[in-house]
Amino acid sequence: MEQDKHYRHELKFVIPYGDYLAIRSRIKSLMQTDPHVSADGTYRIRSIYFDNADDKALREKTDGAAKREKFRIRYYNDDFSFITLEKKMKIDDLCLKCDGRITEDECRKLLDGDLEWMKTHPDGLVQELYAKMVYQRLAPRVLVSYLREPYIYPAGNVRITFDSQIRTSLYSRDFLTGTVKDISATDTPQDMLLEVKYDAFLPGVIQDMIQTRAIRQQTFSKYGACRRYG
Repeated sequence: MEQDKHYRHELKFVIPYGDYLAIRSRIKSLMQTDPHVSADGTYRIRSIYFDNADDKALREKTDGAAKREKFRIRYYNDDFSFITLEKKMKIDDLCLKCDGRITEDECRKLLDGDLEWMKTHPDGLVQELYAKMVYQRLAPRVLVSYLREPYIYPAGNVRITFDSQIRTSLYSRDFLTGTVKDISATDTPQDMLLEVKYDAFLPGVIQDMIQTRAIRQQTFSKYGACRRYG
């Protein structure tokens, strides 16, 4: 599974709304809008993140561990017909994501603590999560929601996203509903999270377009921000 994919570079920047407007106006002249967006150019992402009782994933992030991994279940625009299980692995600024499909019924079973079906699931990632839920005590910990505005550029396989309205609620079985009760996960909800992902190189024209006077690379984690309340 992992041999079929490759690690990509991932850079993150928390930027004020004014910088977002300036950067977006520049990249829209060159980059393509992701074809999966809604009419307004965005889509809503909701995810349940997993961790164990010792907060292994959270501690690895806050301690700055060079190598770490996280599991999450995700769907888009409140569409329960397409739910993915994902494992994201990071080595410094390099990231690798493996994913697999699960059904709404399977997701509900997992969230209800019914794991037996996972042992014989045809997707190896589901079987891996089952083993880690049993032996490492991984469990659903928190719900993370945000609005994403994505752009793509073929050279270098570049993907730029602006994430906003990052919101959270402690894990609940209301994950698969259209009326999630959540609150802002950041102290400055007007700010935007700029993420830049690319393969071997970031084209110079893209580097120039994302520069602003105050931009600084950061180690922002949406999962970490959403765990601030528990």
